[in-house]
Amino acid sequence: MRSLLAVAVFVFWTWAYAPALAWQEQFQLFLFDADYLTGRLAVPGGVAAYLAEFLTQFYNHPWMGAAVLAVLHALLQLLTERLMRRENGGKPLSGILWGLSFLPALALWFVLGDESLMPAFTVSLLCVLMAMASYPSGRKNQLAYALCAVPVVYWVAGPLVWMLAVYVLIIGWRDSASRRRGLCLGVAMLMFGFVSVWLSALFEPYPLRCLLGSIFYYRFPEVVPLSVVALPALCLLVVGATSPLERVAARAKNPRWVAGGVWAVLLAASLFWIPQGYDKQKYELVEYDYLVRTGQWEKIVRKAEQHQPSLPMSVCAVNLALGMTNQLGDRAFEFFQHGAEGLLPKFVRDFNSTQLTGEAYFQLGLVNTAQRYAFEAMEAIPNYYKSGRAVKRLAETNLINGQYRVAEKYLRMLEKTVFYRRWAQSRREMLADTTLIDRHPVYGRLRRLRLTDDFLFSEAELDKICGQLLMHDKENRLAMQYLVLYPLLERDLDKFMNYAAYANSLSGYNPTICQEGIAFACMAGNRGIPRGAVSAPVMNRFTHFGRAYAQGGKNAPGLEAFRNTVWYYLIKEQ
Repeated sequence: MRSLLAVAVFVFWTWAYAPALAWQEQFQLFLFDADYLTGRLAVPGGVAAYLAEFLTQFYNHPWMGAAVLAVLHALLQLLTERLMRRENGGKPLSGILWGLSFLPALALWFVLGDESLMPAFTVSLLCVLMAMASYPSGRKNQLAYALCAVPVVYWVAGPLVWMLAVYVLIIGWRDSASRRRGLCLGVAMLMFGFVSVWLSALFEPYPLRCLLGSIFYYRFPEVVPLSVVALPALCLLVVGATSPLERVAARAKNPRWVAGGVWAVLLAASLFWIPQGYDKQKYELVEYDYLVRTGQWEKIVRKAEQHQPSLPMSVCAVNLALGMTNQLGDRAFEFFQHGAEGLLPKFVRDFNSTQLTGEAYFQLGLVNTAQRYAFEAMEAIPNYYKSGRAVKRLAETNLINGQYRVAEKYLRMLEKTVFYRRWAQSRREMLADTTLIDRHPVYGRLRRLRLTDDFLFSEAELDKICGQLLMHDKENRLAMQYLVLYPLLERDLDKFMNYAAYANSLSGYNPTICQEGIAFACMAGNRGIPRGAVSAPVMNRFTHFGRAYAQGGKNAPGLEAFRNTVWYYLIKEQ
């Protein structure tokens, strides 16, 4: 069954939530560097955090990350079973108790749905359970172990050391011959643990409340979620209840049927509750972010075709994918639009969404803006980690801009990693021969598209920036598509007519949204449609739209047939 649990976890993370693994990895930068190691070891819980970050770097490849999580879940079940067997006098567990030994691993599966719960929490939990499993017998050995284990486990795993003290209390309560001594030792260990935390606060640059909740368990150091307390408590409850449950199981008339019922309840509860821990809307955005990061534009469009995006950031991803595949002018209104913010969202100093927005600016050719967004996103990470994705983007923008010494600094950082090393080395070759940058399919294109003049611009005038990009390089197809779509999303028909005429004069650009917008603007202005500006099929459909609108205004039921048009957006969404 343990192997089945590992396989189920592996399948779940490989096929259902693979982008979430890459999302977790991108907010750290694990370096094989002495300074990085000593920086972690100097902080309580840093040993477990270092091990967790070492494992998290393998999330770069989802199947590797899924394998890591499968092993961690299986190890949690194994340690829980070992502690329960110890409480059972070393005897094998009955079917009922063996089923309950899977409960903490299943609960871990559920709480990992919180994307801000750090892998260090899981590793710390396993480290403390190992310390609990190593608790000796004998009065002198227990006292010596307590004196040594509390500060060591605290420095290795952080404040979860309280689990060890409570476990000693459980053992002391169970042993009727020396109950008083065991309880006193457990209370002493609790007090010793708190003193250790208090003393560490005198030397570490963190407030006491952060050290009590650990700076490594949660992405927001000052927040202690319920899961950080509830899951360890569940582990202790399962272990502590072993003896009473074994006595109950021994009195069962049909233990196999009871064990089967326990397994059925666990399976049913897992199938129902585990998916509840994963917010569909949140993980939809995570998947869009991953697809944008990896440049899977066609897959983004297919995903949006199956399920309409609703959040501004997911709409931004879909519009960018349509633009990169040169479909934005024909298909923009086949998908839900969220105004101009769905095209280029406003800047928010947020470590997650900012990177996706920065990708849109990067592909447009606004390299300096993309660089600022990458830097701001990294600096906004709540636990002050560096970001492999952001550092990689900063190296790219500086290569494109010709800031080679700055680019080299970032590339040297990436060379100290496992999965970015080869990429960084290939970019270091560009520093020796800068003509390789011009010949690169992305960097060379962006060098041609980027604006070389320094200036500030308002987020309320992003259409003008797209116009600047287009005047700088008339081959910037993405800027052209954004230029004509932006005023339509803002419902500014006068500006749209000017932009559509300019785009058409450059390359005859006249996609479906332009034709629909021109037809609507001419109708609203009571003027004739320019000859050749609108094709016969679009004009015919516009005539039917006008008839449907005349029958009931914007609430006419016949307008639903025109949901994927500019006209519907301009009329219905007001």
